[in-house]
Amino acid sequence: MNTPELQPATPADVDALGAGVVKRSTRLADGRELIYFDDPGTTLGPERAVDTRDLAARPDTATMRQDILTGDWVSVAAARQHRAFLPPAELDPLAPQTATNPSEIPSVYDVAVFENKSPSFGPALTDATDSAPAASDPPRGLDDLAHLGLGRTRTSVGRTEVVCFSPERTGSFGTQTVTRARTVIEAWADRTAALSALPGIEQVFPFENRGEEIGVTLQHPHGQIYAYPYITPRTTRLLDSIDRTAPDLFARILEFEQAGPRVLLQGEHWTAFVPFAARWPLEIHMLPHRHVADFAALNAEEKDELAPLYLRLLRGVDALYDSPTPYIAAWHQAPVHVGRDAVRLNLQLTSPRRAADKLKFLAGSEAAMGAWIGDIPPEDAAARLRTAIEGVTL
Repeated sequence: MNTPELQPATPADVDALGAGVVKRSTRLADGRELIYFDDPGTTLGPERAVDTRDLAARPDTATMRQDILTGDWVSVAAARQHRAFLPPAELDPLAPQTATNPSEIPSVYDVAVFENKSPSFGPALTDATDSAPAASDPPRGLDDLAHLGLGRTRTSVGRTEVVCFSPERTGSFGTQTVTRARTVIEAWADRTAALSALPGIEQVFPFENRGEEIGVTLQHPHGQIYAYPYITPRTTRLLDSIDRTAPDLFARILEFEQAGPRVLLQGEHWTAFVPFAARWPLEIHMLPHRHVADFAALNAEEKDELAPLYLRLLRGVDALYDSPTPYIAAWHQAPVHVGRDAVRLNLQLTSPRRAADKLKFLAGSEAAMGAWIGDIPPEDAAARLRTAIEGVTL
């Protein structure tokens, strides 16, 4: 392939965000959005390479089907069958493009976010570029989705984005610098606000899958953001719990955990702990002390403290064993239109690793019935994690 020429962004495509982070927006060759988030004090110049690849048309937006037994919606995204699977380092699709690697990102970057090439949820006509497929039968609101019926389908309207934490080919969020972690947090906040504003979006979910044992297919340090056209089943159950208890449920959880034996880290704005009824052998929750619905609502002080605190937490997880621990780091946010005064932004990090050489698999009781059996008392897990975190330096 030819080396693409550099092109400066227009002023309309550049925004100054918090903490000195600069956002630069552009498009990939097939029309998908690509956004660079530059570190404060970045060594990168203002110009970015143009994506000159000859790409196939974007796949049709997936269709979701309703499970009448639960009311859940299942997106059937056949295009995901063709996504990259553990490619060699020289063909890393998340590394900056080279003459021999026609990757997804044409320029060197600090943090980059782009629309997934094989999305589980795709664009609707109202937010699509000219190259995007149409949504033939989008949801008609939450009441429409709540209705039960056999054979019900809707177009999987939404968006899925890839968040590249670094141009390096290996690592994870926990291997980044405090400055880079802060840039990613600013990117999460920006994308949460932007995706929440799209028509038809009901919930936005940033997360990181880490490790082949979790199902990761790319070794590059990255996470994802899903923008759903419905409120997810997990959050629906949470809203029900809030209705059955009190609207200040998260404040009560925080007070309960801060007074108990499972606290791992506590700052001025955040507390991390092993939850009272942890399901997984390794499970960590983290809450902001102030009620905050999502990343977009965090203030500068909360973001500043989160960067080093989260890094200490992740590095403590890796200090438990001699090899990196697989995990899912799930940032739960309030739905876009309901429950925002009650559902608080919170991290739920889970790992199936129950020993150096053992994993917990979801067998009959957990997988079939949703009835969990814990392997490790949460207090014991918290004690081991505290010891590991104490040895972490940034």
